[in-house]
Amino acid sequence: MAGASSGIGAATAKLLASKGAKVVLGARREDRLKALAEEIGTNASYHVTDVTDRNQVHDLIQLAVDQFGRVDVLYNNAGTMPQGNLSDREYDKWQMMLNVNIMGVLNGIGEVLPVMQKQHDGLIISTDSVAGHVVYPASAVYNGTKYAVRAIMEGLRQEEKGHGIRSTIVSPGAVRTELVNTIGNPEITKGISALMSADDSQALALNPEDIANAVLYAIDQPKHVAISEVIVRPAEQEV
Repeated sequence: MAGASSGIGAATAKLLASKGAKVVLGARREDRLKALAEEIGTNASYHVTDVTDRNQVHDLIQLAVDQFGRVDVLYNNAGTMPQGNLSDREYDKWQMMLNVNIMGVLNGIGEVLPVMQKQHDGLIISTDSVAGHVVYPASAVYNGTKYAVRAIMEGLRQEEKGHGIRSTIVSPGAVRTELVNTIGNPEITKGISALMSADDSQALALNPEDIANAVLYAIDQPKHVAISEVIVRPAEQEV
């Protein structure tokens, strides 16, 4: 599992481990990974992983193979969300989004496919976003990365279904995670932070555990069922 140190990744790891799954956690922050693995217990191990580094992604997957002999599920969950108009010309932030949100997913897919093809079995899940289904101002590049993930994962489904490999995208709306810290634009951050601080009864934001439940649903299906896409919105979200 890439992007496991906080938010959706951490919530999913805890939920899956509570159901008996053995989880191998990857993220950049070793202190977070170590604390999460210790909290989960014997069902968890970890490897510090930057998803933009293909060799580190390979090592994460190899750790799972070495420990358990196979990889049943890969969950690509790392992401970043700088916001701003195209006229801001924030080339470095655009490149970072391409590297993390698109190449991070491709690195996971590319490194796990030989393992899953050999098994003739496996499920690859990627966190997409409602932003991969609708476009809105100040988010064109982020939207573009998430539309790309949709296309990549559909291509994966078509190419690998004959090898027993299934694919799923989970597309959350607003979720209370640290992703808000990557926005960068103070005005946009302020508006989204207001959503995140709303009470559950207002139905303006989801909790990481809500998305973890969707991931578990996809994993829990029998092998002849492929959940291609799950969109999970706060009940009052407009887009």
